[in-house]
Amino acid sequence: MRVVLQRVSSASVSIAGDIYSQIDKGFLILLGIEDDDNQIDIDWLVAKIVHLRVFDDKNQQMNISIEEINGDCLVVSQFTLMASTKKGNRPSYIRSAKAEISKPLYEKFVKTLSQVLNKEVQTGIFGADMSIALVNNGPVTIIIDSKTKE
Repeated sequence: MRVVLQRVSSASVSIAGDIYSQIDKGFLILLGIEDDDNQIDIDWLVAKIVHLRVFDDKNQQMNISIEEINGDCLVVSQFTLMASTKKGNRPSYIRSAKAEISKPLYEKFVKTLSQVLNKEVQTGIFGADMSIALVNNGPVTIIIDSKTKE
């Protein structure tokens, strides 16, 4: 399981030109899922995300977590995060889990993150064609892969 996490001042998901969900200060989280991902990957990533100290303290040092600022999260499923570009110029998505595996894991990820933060987590619609708008604050963009946890 892999996430691209962006610290944002605001972010939104639009579908067919209409805003579906939006957040203020917090994280836009793009989530990629592989076939062998499971609840252990979800729990590890959620803990890492919730405790990651990337928000500014009073001295303008990145030293505060999203939990401490009561920030918002917007999670969007993105199978292209698992792309392989080793051969040729057309990415292969063979590592991306099929919908029957990835959709329930995506939903569990969102539910787990929501429970840990004790607040609603905003989402896109799984499998939909979406437009993402964001104001990346910093900019701060971090890639976290559960397969590198050990």
